Amino acid sequence: MPNADNWQGDVLRDLRGTPPPQHAQSHGAAHGHHPAQEQQQPPQPQPQPQERTGARAPGPNTPASSAASPTPATAPARTRRPARSPDSRPVVDSALSGTARRPRQGEPAAARVSRAIRRIVSSSAAREVAEITRTAERIQQPVTTGRQIAVTSIRGGAGKTTVAALLGTAYAHYRQDPVLLVEADPALGSLPLRLGAETLRWTTADLADIVEPQMSLLDVTGYLVQLPDNAWLLPGSQGRIGAMLDTAAYERVMVALRRYFGVTVVDCETLPAEVARVALSAAQARVLAAPATLDGITSTYAVLQWMQGLPRHMIAGTVVALTCTTSRPGIDVEDAAEKLRSTGATVHVLPHDRHLAAGGALRTELLARPTRLAATRLAAEVFQLSQKRR
Repeated sequence: MPNADNWQGDVLRDLRGTPPPQHAQSHGAAHGHHPAQEQQQPPQPQPQPQERTGARAPGPNTPASSAASPTPATAPARTRRPARSPDSRPVVDSALSGTARRPRQGEPAAARVSRAIRRIVSSSAAREVAEITRTAERIQQPVTTGRQIAVTSIRGGAGKTTVAALLGTAYAHYRQDPVLLVEADPALGSLPLRLGAETLRWTTADLADIVEPQMSLLDVTGYLVQLPDNAWLLPGSQGRIGAMLDTAAYERVMVALRRYFGVTVVDCETLPAEVARVALSAAQARVLAAPATLDGITSTYAVLQWMQGLPRHMIAGTVVALTCTTSRPGIDVEDAAEKLRSTGATVHVLPHDRHLAAGGALRTELLARPTRLAATRLAAEVFQLSQKRR
């Protein structure tokens, strides 16, 4: 029976087949460390040894440390530091930055005008506002322990990273506690680009060797990329080919960071990668991104049928994000969604959006209104499912 206060650590130990420790301590919000409360506490300086490596000082984005070293008799456990401080690298190479065109609106001007007229004539604006209010209330529910949501897909090009960015943006907009987006797809993942990050420095693998239980939220966020609305990004790589992330590093990071953030959205590798399988097993809710194409729903349906043979909570806590990659899909999207729902999974359809299809930085003000509503409903559904699983 997993420990309710640190269920994820128990799950990850079960995956490795190792027995749980006899005197494990929980640092979750259930013990008074709610992420929002943690953020409001004044940062505690971390003691450092007098000996320093020859590495360059981490810089303004790195946690400050104490200038003097305490005596060995009274010194608390010291935070591990990397042997080398990595250099910052741009998300988009300067040679390519000029190739991007001006971002487009999610839908044409004629469609926006027509939609506004229909809302006025049909008096649907009040109903829409009421729906948005109910959806926001679902997303804003308090949590006792951090919720971790894994997003993956069967193959590349399914909209996995776009869905992860939409979810993280929605949670950061509606929630008051810190939100974290983790890139667990180090093979040239595009999550930093989608979120509008300009430079990258510390990665998931780096932080696995740094984070310690005694660190404050201020210490931790010094290694992260700050995003709008109290959101933070932990990149998977610095855009180099060959970057690797093993399951041990992923386990250390996710278990350690859980107590600092109310919601964590993980952009995983595509299945059946090992880290993606661990992330799906340990997360409290899962999102499976699938393109609204015949081959997309065929492969997704096969995976959902396989998941029916797993413990019931796996498929019950899975949401399929059926993304329309073109304005006129080659399938009946609603019929396809119903077929996928017959497996026991929840299905949400994300309509085609010209702004998302361009593949650049996500700007919510440019999204088509149907896309914003669909993304918010998806975020609320996934968060509700995550609340049902300790």
